[in-house]
Amino acid sequence: MDLSNYTIEQLDQIKKDIDKEIVNRKKENAKRAQQELKKVAESYGFNLADLVGGAPVRARKKAAAQFQNPNDASQTWSGRGRKPAWVKAWESAGRSIEDLRIA
Repeated sequence: MDLSNYTIEQLDQIKKDIDKEIVNRKKENAKRAQQELKKVAESYGFNLADLVGGAPVRARKKAAAQFQNPNDASQTWSGRGRKPAWVKAWESAGRSIEDLRIA
């Protein structure tokens, strides 16, 4: 396939179209494979969930709060993930994050 006659914009569009088509085909293939697996499982007297379901997925426990806003007790932070704005404001005022730690 000779691509030398296409503009960059046209090539970008072709790439987007190809990427979209790849995603769609993977979804179709996964659906088809699942249907085939279901038929095979049923032919042996099982349903697909019996064979591939495994143990139920455990929900993650929410991390306990480690820090609390002294100006608003409803605002807490576990210390995981991004710092909330109130923690950033506290630190930008030159205060230590340890002052926010819940005892």
